[in-house]
Amino acid sequence: MDRASGIPGPRRRRIATWSAATALALSVAGLATTPASAADVNNVKNAGYESGLAGWTCTAASGTTVSSPVHSGSAALKATPAGQDNAQCTQSVAVKPNSTYTLSAWVQGGYSYLGVTGTGTTDVSTWTPDSSSWKQLSTTFTTGASTTSVTVYTHGWYGQAAYYADDVSVYGPDGGGGGDPAPTVPSAPGGLSVSGTTSSSVSLSWAAVSGATGYNVYRDGTKVTAVTGTSATVTGLSASTSYSFQVTATNSAGESAKSATVTGTTTATGGGGGGGGGTLPKHAVTGYWQNFNNGATVQKLSDVPASYDIIAVAFADATTTPGAVSFNLDSAGLGGYTVDQFKADIKAKQAAGKKVIVSIGGQNGTVSISDSTSAANFANSVWSLMQTYGFDGVDIDLENGLNATYMTQALRSLSSKAGSSLIITMAPQTIDMQSTSNSYFQTALNIKDILTVVNMQYYNSGSMLGCDGKVYSQGSVDFLTALACIQLQGGLSPSQVGLGLPASTSAAGSGYVSPTVVNNALDCLAKGTGCGSFKPARTYPDLRGAMTWSTNWDATSGNAWSGSVGAHVHGMP
Repeated sequence: MDRASGIPGPRRRRIATWSAATALALSVAGLATTPASAADVNNVKNAGYESGLAGWTCTAASGTTVSSPVHSGSAALKATPAGQDNAQCTQSVAVKPNSTYTLSAWVQGGYSYLGVTGTGTTDVSTWTPDSSSWKQLSTTFTTGASTTSVTVYTHGWYGQAAYYADDVSVYGPDGGGGGDPAPTVPSAPGGLSVSGTTSSSVSLSWAAVSGATGYNVYRDGTKVTAVTGTSATVTGLSASTSYSFQVTATNSAGESAKSATVTGTTTATGGGGGGGGGTLPKHAVTGYWQNFNNGATVQKLSDVPASYDIIAVAFADATTTPGAVSFNLDSAGLGGYTVDQFKADIKAKQAAGKKVIVSIGGQNGTVSISDSTSAANFANSVWSLMQTYGFDGVDIDLENGLNATYMTQALRSLSSKAGSSLIITMAPQTIDMQSTSNSYFQTALNIKDILTVVNMQYYNSGSMLGCDGKVYSQGSVDFLTALACIQLQGGLSPSQVGLGLPASTSAAGSGYVSPTVVNNALDCLAKGTGCGSFKPARTYPDLRGAMTWSTNWDATSGNAWSGSVGAHVHGMP
């Protein structure tokens, strides 16, 4: 969320310009790869950028090679979008007609796209949002009867961070272009560890293996799942039970030996659908309180209406210590509001049954949690803020993506310190919750037993896919209900799903809807009434409620949003 204006920072990206066609590209992602035959080769030249950009052509001056981070070898591509340049790098690859190929690459950093044109049949592409660790993109294509070459490309997205690419491959019949040699069987993964547990799941992570295109996960000697990244969550386990786990690395040449064994023990059974929250009401309203003056009504916490059950203080700030955060009350910008008054107001809100949490993110809140050390720093610093100010918990609103493995580790560490009363909320963008493979969604599922609510932001988004595979535009009941359905069908408890909307037209660049539309969407999901053209297959009467940015912009509009939506949420059965 942006301190300089009413528009939340993460939502000011050019994501808002994405079209329905872009959203439909999501349906390409996740296609199963076709195993290569023994005669197959990688037809890409300089696939790992070990020879610089030889064989590759990048737009403008966007592309270069770097020695870190790399997926394997000693080099990788770094390409930086700028202005109208999306940092595209291409290579013409020799192929055989009427043949099927597997296109893949490992990517990291900003939004990353991988695709192929000139196939003579159907050109394909796949992509992923921000990723703080290496992630494999993969899809397949078939050449036409007269196709002897195709153009493979990678690119980022306008105005986004630089992306990294490595180990690009077009595996299939030898096209005669002299591509890189076929792979050998990878070595066994190292560094396998347990990154988190619930009463029914164990989360694992391990180090990437050079030349691997995927990994198999074994529980007690039996393969239970296959993934392309370096983490996995094994579900369907019994509470308070120990399991042994091993991982192997795979590619078209075969499967490695198994890794060393680690043991993971599930926690005791929790209640209900999981999630923290202490004494929150069944249906709750969340509002962000601005610790800065950006033209909206300046408030003290005591000015926030009683219709808000969770007040997220925006924002904590990053520090020079990796992963750690601090909080600094903007007393001058808030008319002389003192720290002592602020602390007293937190206590008063809590005495009235409200929860006050600190939000991590926003314009000045870029926090990177990319290893165990930064995860520990995050947990320790948030716990310190909770003790100092009396916060009930934390809200995750990070702009630059997150690492699901280490964010999970950080939040579980915080939970072990704070106990079952800890409030954990999340405020992802719509793009972050389109698939359970996205880092935000993975994190939410990883901490389901301690998660309070995910208030996805249904604004500054553009068109997105609903759970029925259709494309919906923001600003309608259907957009809210069809996208919430993805979370509800993807594994979150209804009590962990909230609808996040701006309080006024000034609070966001686009996507504002009237309180009536919000209320209709809540009724559609909870009761099956008030729906648009989309109607969920079932109702979710335990739906948590709604969120707004911000209590300040709400006050600027005479508290019209909380007056209507707040009353409606609290009136839900």
